[in-house]
Amino acid sequence: MTASRNRRDQLKEFLRAKRESLTPETVGLPAAGRRRTPGLRREEVAVLAGVGVSWYTWLEQGRDIKVSDAVLDAVARVLLLDEAERTHLYVLAGLNPPEPAGQPGTPVNDQLQAVLDAWMPAPAHVLDRHYNLVAMNDAARRIFGFDDDVHNCMTAFFTHPIYRSRFTEWHEFAPDMVGDFRASAARYPDDPAFGRIADELRATSPDFAELWARPDVRSRSQGIKAITHPEAGDLTFEYSLFRLPDRADLNVVLHTPHPDTDTAAKVASLVVAHPG
Repeated sequence: MTASRNRRDQLKEFLRAKRESLTPETVGLPAAGRRRTPGLRREEVAVLAGVGVSWYTWLEQGRDIKVSDAVLDAVARVLLLDEAERTHLYVLAGLNPPEPAGQPGTPVNDQLQAVLDAWMPAPAHVLDRHYNLVAMNDAARRIFGFDDDVHNCMTAFFTHPIYRSRFTEWHEFAPDMVGDFRASAARYPDDPAFGRIADELRATSPDFAELWARPDVRSRSQGIKAITHPEAGDLTFEYSLFRLPDRADLNVVLHTPHPDTDTAAKVASLVVAHPG
């Protein structure tokens, strides 16, 4: 059996099971009394999704037909699929699943904050896709100079005197920041926040304006970050960005002291000197 045929067979079973798990009342239809078969009828799903009955029947039969994101989203809505089930539907239909964006602006939960706190004494923080700082541990606040004026790390990197000054090799790091921001903006073309942030920075930072005028695109999933701290001196971290499967709007940034430096000892001393 080919992989395509296997996917279509799984699609057939999945759609039928989800349809049969629902009742007319669940999706806002009038009660239909006793039925010979459980759940919704195929024609009811088709009508609610705004697609042809024959087309939906072929989809549920696992036929090799063309499908679109919009139609799959409509079917997912009617069948009350959650985020994981919607992604599964896309995969079985042979399309790239959309990123589970979560709800931008929603605070991180206590479990994720506990992960950041457990990373102490090394710094760890969480950024949303616009580089807004949404969570951090005490080490990140102390080492990077995050204060009440730092809300967006892209803006602060170019305009906040304390945060900017902490980067030992600021001019070498800046192209990576802007290139990564450009790649994110292209990934979300319908999100106006990227344009607003870029416009504001072009007006306030000649450095950003110069870099934004270039077509460079970068990926910053891993790298080295050199920091100059006013008390601890030179610090070097290896950093990694991790995207949460159910919150694609968030990136967890974890820093590890570079093993070939004395950063670990300096960071530990800094945290002990200024607990909490």
